[in-house]
Amino acid sequence: MRRLNLVGGGHVGGVLGRLFAQAGAFAVQDVLTRSPASARRAVEFIGAGRGVARADELRPAGVLMLAVGDDQIAPACAALAAAVPLRGVVLFHCSGALASDQLAAARGAGALVASVHPIRSFADPAAVAASFAGTFCGVEGDAGALAVLEPALLAIGARPVRIEAAAKTVYHAAAVFASNYLVTVLDAALRAYQAAGIPEEVARELARPLAAESMENVFRLGAAAALSGPIARGDLATVARQLRAVAAWDEPTGRLYQDLVAPTEAWRGAKRAAERGGRPRAGRRRRFSCKLTFRNYILKRSLPIPPAVLMLRFHK
Repeated sequence: MRRLNLVGGGHVGGVLGRLFAQAGAFAVQDVLTRSPASARRAVEFIGAGRGVARADELRPAGVLMLAVGDDQIAPACAALAAAVPLRGVVLFHCSGALASDQLAAARGAGALVASVHPIRSFADPAAVAASFAGTFCGVEGDAGALAVLEPALLAIGARPVRIEAAAKTVYHAAAVFASNYLVTVLDAALRAYQAAGIPEEVARELARPLAAESMENVFRLGAAAALSGPIARGDLATVARQLRAVAAWDEPTGRLYQDLVAPTEAWRGAKRAAERGGRPRAGRRRRFSCKLTFRNYILKRSLPIPPAVLMLRFHK
């Protein structure tokens, strides 16, 4: 069994270390973190290995995992290349935004390099470790490194998916949209409910089915077919009224609402096309060219024009 050394014992490193050890994919050996205390906590969570204080204390291992912040990947890699022999070692980092080219120092020292990004939120490491089976992991890097890492990921129940290294940042932005920014939008909904006098715990229950059903519809039907609400219906008066009310209640949330109008309006045309099977109807083009978009609705009534509204165009 290959031995694994960890550099960084935070949430991601701890979860992967625990799972690799439990599954017998790798034998966790040494754990290097910023302090002896954090190393002890990581070893305790993983259930294997020993904490070390310096890179030159790492014992030889066939696999090295860098579970550090993005801005520390290249410096940590360079420090390892200077401190321990890396020829033939598989060295990988866990960043979603950066590719394996950040490990150039290790590659120059003879290592096989890769990146492995588990597509999960790690806010609760114990819960993630308990439910990791089925988790997708975006992987890219040297073929020799992936030949070692992919079987280990399968052993812990992961589903490795190869991605293009050159598109790694866009790939990670997809995860940010699907997770981080979703939280921001849901928070805006919860605060708006509370502004209407609804207690927070009740607001969560009001938002829960709407959010859950919308996500389920996107994954089941696609974004165009899943779109509902006033923009999908062409109810521009309601959209304009909501925009004014939200901006008056909370200006930053009003800007968020405003910025979401344009891309949502763009989906309206796609939804209409999807509903008719993608086939244009005879005579519709002229009526579409005369139909007011939200931008023109605002102009028609001499209302203040939010910047995002200027991007809206006529349906074609």
